Amino acid sequence: MICQKAMSKGTELIELGEIVEVFSVPPHPRGISLEGKLVVLKPLKASDYSKELFEANSLDREGLNWTYLHYGPFETEVEYANWIRSFERGDDPIFFAIISKKLDKAVGIASYLRIKPNDCSIEVGQINYSPLLQNTTEATEAMYLMMKWAFESGYRRYEWKCNALNLKSRRAAQRLGFSYEGIFRQMSISKGRNRDTAWFAVIDKEWKDVEQCFVQFLEDENFDGEGKARVSLSSLTKPLLYKIDNQDII
Repeated sequence: MICQKAMSKGTELIELGEIVEVFSVPPHPRGISLEGKLVVLKPLKASDYSKELFEANSLDREGLNWTYLHYGPFETEVEYANWIRSFERGDDPIFFAIISKKLDKAVGIASYLRIKPNDCSIEVGQINYSPLLQNTTEATEAMYLMMKWAFESGYRRYEWKCNALNLKSRRAAQRLGFSYEGIFRQMSISKGRNRDTAWFAVIDKEWKDVEQCFVQFLEDENFDGEGKARVSLSSLTKPLLYKIDNQDII
């Protein structure tokens, strides 16, 4: 890709963006499965995973996981299963059940959404990690697998958006190598409340270096006998960020 200065207006030079010389429309993620060393991501189906996920989510006794999600909480498994069925056959979002190989059951969900193959742009979001998945290496690997598929499939932009009040999500985005892009004020109304949205993204030019951070972090040698990482992922990705969120956030 090259930058082209294509026209002038009087003495003023008008600069255009990069020319995308080679462009292939990437595939849609519907129907795919992803597998790593620790987790498998499979299309989310109520018949397969609603029971396991409802039970795993029920471990969140105070219901804090639902605070910034536009969906939930669900009082019964039937209600949760019906929610899953509402998008099972849709094309956007595409949800996955995150299955722990160690526990041999589904322990969280995540989705691709705002899927725009013609623009080579895709977002990861609507993530709900049960207490069984939170703060685990499995959780990190799940995000790595989704990002890896997107870029290896030809997407140029991989987005992360969250409620601007959700500081944990803003920190998580940067830990995973997403650069901060700003706040969209009054972007939507969620559960009857105003939502300002924080935007983050990784682009294809950054992916090779970001991937090496994941590879280094996920190596067996990076974990001690108690499973604690010797080198944190955030320490590896922070130098790569195009722009950093407010210092009090990270």
